[in-house]
Amino acid sequence: MSADLDPKLRAALRLEGLSTAIVGMTGAWICSATWWQVAIFAMAPDLSMLGYVLGPRYGAWMYNIAHTYTLPLLLLAFGWLIGPSLLPIACIWLTHIGVDRALGFGMKSEAGFSMTHLGPIGRAG
Repeated sequence: MSADLDPKLRAALRLEGLSTAIVGMTGAWICSATWWQVAIFAMAPDLSMLGYVLGPRYGAWMYNIAHTYTLPLLLLAFGWLIGPSLLPIACIWLTHIGVDRALGFGMKSEAGFSMTHLGPIGRAG
């Protein structure tokens, strides 16, 4: 992971995250997500941080699995095909990832929690 990520590229990636969050929130609204679904599923992907109890390698892997667009997009596809009750969950999950990316919390490196594909976070950034 490079700490010297081009500022314009970092800004573009954050804007991409913000755009994803807006699309996710809009989707959740269209799917009539309930307040309890938002309350439960908005922070659920962060439970993956518990993987850090087992070490930085496993923690980064767990966090990255929960914070990649692939799984919520698959859930969105399954919801579209087999169960519309999955749609708000997928949209809320996408919103979570988008907000994280917009704030600069990227995919984690095994080198440490604060090292991401968007550059370092916290005091390191």
